[in-house]
Amino acid sequence: MTTFQELGIAEALCEVLRYHGIKEPTPVQAQAIPQVRAGHDCIAQAQTGTGKTLAFLLPILEKIKPQATVAQALVVTPTRELAIQIAKVARTVGEAVGVSSLVIYGGQDIERQKQKLRRHPQLIIGTPGRLLDHLRRGTIDLAQVNKVVLDEADEMLRLGFIEDVETLLQSVAADRQLMLFSATMPDRIKGLAAQFMRAPVNIKVESEHVTLDNIEQVIVDTTEEEKIDRLCELINQDNPYLLMVFCHTKQRAHQVTMALAGRGYLVDELHGDLTQVQRALVLKRFRSAQLQILCATDIAARGLDIEGVTHVVNYDIPHDAESYIHRIGRTGRAGQTGKAVTFVNARQYDFLRRIEAGIKNRIRKAHAERHQRHVAKQEKILREIRAKEQEHKKKKKPLSKYANRKGAAHKGRNSRSRRQGAAHSKSRTNLGHRSKLGRH
Repeated sequence: MTTFQELGIAEALCEVLRYHGIKEPTPVQAQAIPQVRAGHDCIAQAQTGTGKTLAFLLPILEKIKPQATVAQALVVTPTRELAIQIAKVARTVGEAVGVSSLVIYGGQDIERQKQKLRRHPQLIIGTPGRLLDHLRRGTIDLAQVNKVVLDEADEMLRLGFIEDVETLLQSVAADRQLMLFSATMPDRIKGLAAQFMRAPVNIKVESEHVTLDNIEQVIVDTTEEEKIDRLCELINQDNPYLLMVFCHTKQRAHQVTMALAGRGYLVDELHGDLTQVQRALVLKRFRSAQLQILCATDIAARGLDIEGVTHVVNYDIPHDAESYIHRIGRTGRAGQTGKAVTFVNARQYDFLRRIEAGIKNRIRKAHAERHQRHVAKQEKILREIRAKEQEHKKKKKPLSKYANRKGAAHKGRNSRSRRQGAAHSKSRTNLGHRSKLGRH
């Protein structure tokens, strides 16, 4: 069993980790930390929730010189929430080695950010857009930055930040060490690595904390008109502790939020149109269970580790398996169980097949409550019919007068039976005999 001390992490940092209950490295940390400490460029492919933050922060904080009053390391993230989360970890761990850090993202007062940059933080964490804004204003100096981390690189590509990232990489020191952490490796990300990396070490780790085995996955077949009713039906039936509802667009997230609020649920929304203060307040209320339901876009699908999320609903079905995994990965974390429900209409089964191929598993299809009542009613009717048939079989037929000759087991069923003979006589006719005699 590997420990942080065996990986070469300083005792001061190990002490902080032990204080926060972190005693053993995760697989991605065990593989990435030695390579980063050795100064190699790294490409680490792992899902969210596997401990990637400490995998690059611990060796970087050891390499930073606290006495130098220049920025020496840069961490670029696609969303504000992920930047804030990394900054919290960096602030907690960095204090042990005297490293100052600063988080920069859009939605903040840029003048206040300028003031903080004048204090010369050694580690800068930020989103591509705001970092590039400061770079163009000349308020940030990246010339001495020799350690760069691109976290969730595939998400930055999806959000259209890849050109900004390329500009930032051209502004850092020529002898930089570049670390790329991503859940998937699209061709554009591979091209970025080939352009800016030198003999990178490839690390691929399967997720441990975000495991689909702990998540009950269900498909609900519905229509657009019935979605909100089916969502309320699910909430009333399962009564989740914390529920995240994912939508494709900001407008859809707002519509679902208003519909649920109108029905009396404790709900709020999280998307890119909110200010950073609003987003932070919503997340704080959701984490403290002042809200039961959070309607969000995919900005909440990565980097957010919220304890107590028992249910995830894909109100709009994801278009690929990676987005699906990231969404439902908000539940079933750290060994806990969770439930993920995906709404699908008749035109979206291609997306469903794509997701099932990506996760290499079939997703169980659930039926509506009224369908279950209908099935139960049909089963009850069938049971009643079978009971009547069994009761009818138990009734014995009356014996003929010939039964005593053959014994009780004979039950009068022979050609000499009066009943059978009567039936036989009715079936006979003498029409042909009478026609021969001419008496008809």
